[in-house]
Amino acid sequence: MKTTYLQPLLFVLCAALTGAAVAEKADRDKPMNVESDALRYDDLKQTSVFTGRVVLTKGTIVIRGAQLTVRESPDGYQYGVAIAEPGKLAFYRQKREGVDEYIEGEGETIDYDGKADVVKFIKNAQLRRYRGATLNDEITGAVIVYNNATDTFTVDGAVVKDRQGALTGRVRAMLTPKPDAEKPAAPQPSPVLRPSNSLSGEKK
Repeated sequence: MKTTYLQPLLFVLCAALTGAAVAEKADRDKPMNVESDALRYDDLKQTSVFTGRVVLTKGTIVIRGAQLTVRESPDGYQYGVAIAEPGKLAFYRQKREGVDEYIEGEGETIDYDGKADVVKFIKNAQLRRYRGATLNDEITGAVIVYNNATDTFTVDGAVVKDRQGALTGRVRAMLTPKPDAEKPAAPQPSPVLRPSNSLSGEKK
């Protein structure tokens, strides 16, 4: 089953990372497309449940998982939960505003709170930032909470498996300095005034 151009109720995770400081603002006005094997909608509870190879796109936003549940509160805020297949991770990606940079995240569960504008990656959590196609920053932990409004994140270092399959209770982070072109320019020294022997600046 393929479901496209869904009603505003299905805003869900695609609103994640839409803080003014980082998210691609144009994504908010782009149509939403969701593909899945099945959809179950409950009008009384205002929930939609997509199951089976779920792919959501909205502008630069991409979300993938085995199941995606969307709920809208009476005051109009959206909440969504994406769950991965056993042994895999749900996926989230969005472009940052005004720069050639992307934020990516993965976790066994991805939980988005539309009212707080916070996205949470739960169990085997990963958060990455790319400049173009180059990986610049990478964070791994048990739970990563990314606040879009303040462009900050916290990481819980509970026991998880690293890429080699070994258990670790440590948070791991790889952070790359900004290129020199993005750093503030160093202040230039003021010109030094030198005395002159005549009004014209030339000796007579």
